[in-house]
Amino acid sequence: MNVVLWIVQGILALGFIYSGWLKAFQYEVAKASWTWVSDVPKDLVFFIGLAELFGAIGLILPQATKIVPVLTPTAAAGLAAIVLFGAVFHMMRGEYREIVVNIVFLAFALFVAIGRLKWMQS
Repeated sequence: MNVVLWIVQGILALGFIYSGWLKAFQYEVAKASWTWVSDVPKDLVFFIGLAELFGAIGLILPQATKIVPVLTPTAAAGLAAIVLFGAVFHMMRGEYREIVVNIVFLAFALFVAIGRLKWMQS
């Protein structure tokens, strides 16, 4: 189970690093990639990007270094919240194709959050 959790954490981290980097530091690319970016304040897009980047770091670093490893499931839960809010936002806008990605990332993030908590308790 530990190996599966690491694989999912890696997939999530890569996805959030890509997404977060575009939102935080490549605004024009993000705007060209996602239609919703044009309808949201630039500062909010930047904030979401930073949260995703810090969350991606939190998925890997605490668990890998064994320094405050409880931050890994905490980061996963935080990213799950971001993705859930994103899904609701896309649903309100009728962007149903975008919701599929949100649901996959939500499932992965919850899997990591719950799996790592259980792993720490055993």
